[in-house]
Amino acid sequence: MAKPISMEVWNPSGKYRVVSTKSMPGTRWIRLLTDNDCRLEICTDPKTILSVDDILALIGDRCDGVIGQLTEDWGEVLFSALKRAGGTAFSNMAVGYNNVDVEAANSNGIAVGNTPGVLTETTAELAASLTLSAARRIVEADQFMRAGLYDGWLPHLFVGNLLKGQTVGVIGAGRIGSAYARMMIEGFKMNLIYYDLYQATRLEKFVTAYGEFLKANGEQPVTWKRAATMEDVLREADVISLHPVLDKTTYHLINPERLAIMKKEAVLVNASRGPVIDEVALVEHLKANPMFRVGLDVFEDEPYMKPGLADMKNAVVVPHIASASKWTREGMATLAALNVLGKIKGYPVWGNPNQVEPFLNENTAPPPACPSIVNAKQLGLPSSKL
Repeated sequence: MAKPISMEVWNPSGKYRVVSTKSMPGTRWIRLLTDNDCRLEICTDPKTILSVDDILALIGDRCDGVIGQLTEDWGEVLFSALKRAGGTAFSNMAVGYNNVDVEAANSNGIAVGNTPGVLTETTAELAASLTLSAARRIVEADQFMRAGLYDGWLPHLFVGNLLKGQTVGVIGAGRIGSAYARMMIEGFKMNLIYYDLYQATRLEKFVTAYGEFLKANGEQPVTWKRAATMEDVLREADVISLHPVLDKTTYHLINPERLAIMKKEAVLVNASRGPVIDEVALVEHLKANPMFRVGLDVFEDEPYMKPGLADMKNAVVVPHIASASKWTREGMATLAALNVLGKIKGYPVWGNPNQVEPFLNENTAPPPACPSIVNAKQLGLPSSKL
């Protein structure tokens, strides 16, 4: 069994043993655990991704809870080991939990936490950044300058796409998709077309009100349209941003056929989950359509890219940093720690996991509740009345 190289221990005499598989940003999450009689052990092994055997060694013979990462494989092996060690709680430091076998957690009585409610604006900002970078060829131009190739202004040098007045398409108009849409509409006066199984009423009202404001000030009003099919969005939009959940219905949502119906100069952005795009097909499409551009924060086989993608000048690629603002990452660490602490302490589950501001206020004690437990109903956990 692989043994992690090093551990950092806080409050060695604490009653409850909590393990974090990675060092996380900020210190408040550490204080919250140690102030509540937890012995906190943080793995400082330099490996980017820990194996199941590594995590088994971390859990050991006695462990009350674990804070883990989206890159880890949490299934029957780890949940049964955590149960044998006396543990009752695991939390991802992520809103997603595709790496977690929730049924295995249920069968072992382990509460599974995640961290929604703190990533919305940060993720939407990154998607907007990728959109602008791809549309205006920022990365290409930066590399050109750094290579010492610029010797004067030219009419055709790095000509890109104007966003103002164009159409932004959003697939998945939930919290993040709607926040992204608002940024693009208010920032660039783009029209909206979106596809979602559910009507985005608040987003529609925002676009209508903003359109009326523009018209009252003598400008062209923005418009919105809820598409009947996803293909309608792909055909009509100049920019398409993907914000669906990842499941069997959205795997390879963007495939050769759907790429073919998009505009030749469209911009495609993905800051959701890598496998919603057929990355092999995307590489071929980028090769065949040099004016088509893409901005990617996530990849089908992370941490790897499909062959050829790194060579595409019409692709902007960043290493899964959508949530990487200081406030958000520290907030994620806090929420993950409070999920574990709350379950250990027997606290109820917070009523709305998307309204987590009371947990993030550093000037007040957090509510006695678990911020977000995805399998609370299956385990019969009580809800907070706060």
